[in-house]
Amino acid sequence: MNQIGDVILTARRAAGLTQEELAERLGITQAALSRYENNLREPDDAAVERMSEILDLSPDFLTHPFQLRGAIAADAHMRRQKTTKVTEWKSAESKLNLYRMRSAFLTRRIPLNPTNHMPTFDPDETTPADAARMVRAQWRMPIGPVRNLTRWIESAGVIVIEERLGTRRIDGLSQWASEYPVVLLNADLPADRKRWTLAHEVGHLVLHSNYIDPDVERQANEFAAELLMPSHIIEPDLHNLTPSRLLALKKMWGVSMQAIFEHAHHLGKASAADRTKFYRTMNARGWRRHEPGTDVIADEQPELAQTIGQTLMIRGGLSRDEVARLTGCRSAGNESPFLPPETHLRVV
Repeated sequence: MNQIGDVILTARRAAGLTQEELAERLGITQAALSRYENNLREPDDAAVERMSEILDLSPDFLTHPFQLRGAIAADAHMRRQKTTKVTEWKSAESKLNLYRMRSAFLTRRIPLNPTNHMPTFDPDETTPADAARMVRAQWRMPIGPVRNLTRWIESAGVIVIEERLGTRRIDGLSQWASEYPVVLLNADLPADRKRWTLAHEVGHLVLHSNYIDPDVERQANEFAAELLMPSHIIEPDLHNLTPSRLLALKKMWGVSMQAIFEHAHHLGKASAADRTKFYRTMNARGWRRHEPGTDVIADEQPELAQTIGQTLMIRGGLSRDEVARLTGCRSAGNESPFLPPETHLRVV
């Protein structure tokens, strides 16, 4: 039996519906829906069709025998604050899981041919910094600051999706789908924080997809620091770290002043006393939450997902609705990350 219950559960949570609300809209009892979600009973064709309409997912998607890397409702790598409400991170996690199912549904039919690939390492054998250096080498990234990190990540077949998550307490999430990972990024973040979150999530994908370590967040941060600021390149500049110098380095490297200072402290270029003084200054100026200089960092927009849809429309001759169905949607009525913006021609 196809585990349709996991798909229904994930789609319901991603849509922000309670079990009671979806059951009411389906015209069934909550107990019946619970049996569907727990794979105790399989819905008939009529029930699947009603779910398809309500959840805006195609019947083929709802009944697809998913074989993802990890369980369908697997816990995601998530960069979030400790004060994040359970309902907020559960909702974000469900959205990510639905996107990874949609990505797997699409790429099993339309295989990607990425320029690069996402390697994985055992953190017991490879340090986060070494892993970052190997990723940079394998991807043949230029020496120095990373221009358009999003494009480099997408070159390895990673589906990056930006979406407002309804809270600023969650920065981003990531998880493998089938062969290709998916990263869900909070669209409300400033550009420097987005870049750091992307690098952080790549660290999780590279280091923690097959191996569990109690210190995963520290390792992902060390990976992100080395990926964005290679120590042998930036180290000579990590001296006399005044606010004005940190601001200049921020504009050069595209990361926050705090990230630069933490990297300097990790490399032994700043003492514990220096670190205390730095954060005291940041707090006094109100920069801990709103740093200056972020507006000059280019906001990187994901393109891979839309490019897939656009290619299917142009080269494959598919309609928007046909592309939407390939990604698991019922129709193109609602905007999809896998579809380019619809253009309307006007007679002049």
